[in-house]
Amino acid sequence: MNTHLANLLLLVILLTLPAMPNHSSARAQEAEAPAAQSKGGSGLPVPRFVSLKSSRVNVRKGPSTEHAVVWVFSQAGLPIEVISEFENWRQVRDSEGAEGWVFHALLSGRRTGVIMPWVKEKQEVVLRNGRSASSAAVARIETGVLGGLVSCDGEWCEFTVNGYSGYIEQERLWGVYQGERIN
Repeated sequence: MNTHLANLLLLVILLTLPAMPNHSSARAQEAEAPAAQSKGGSGLPVPRFVSLKSSRVNVRKGPSTEHAVVWVFSQAGLPIEVISEFENWRQVRDSEGAEGWVFHALLSGRRTGVIMPWVKEKQEVVLRNGRSASSAAVARIETGVLGGLVSCDGEWCEFTVNGYSGYIEQERLWGVYQGERIN
């Protein structure tokens, strides 16, 4: 086989390989709310954030049970981003940038957030009693903690975790787009 043909064959093989998840993403949360969202087959906007219904959710290489399981989510309530839809399957992205396919029935419209999962060393974030950096502290919460989103005004989110409720800067959460409003 000549060199040109061998290089062409190698290029075709590389282009058909699935993309590997990038778990070294410095800050996967940087995604801002898309200016123009499209509607998926479900009629819901794509992209969008959802959460996991179950504490065991298989993530597959493609949109069917015929595709291999590439990893398993093991925490109910985790926020994930739906980036595409195919029939009853949703292509999702996690906070580290890894992508795969999940069956729609394993997802919930309930909104949740994780505090700064892109920070690898544990840090504390202040949950405040108002939408201001000068508001009194309600609690101090470590990065990586999962909680519920009650509402967001584009800058601050009302966040609940372990019986505490307060406000946190929206930019410190993965599970909500920058500037997104949630009522």
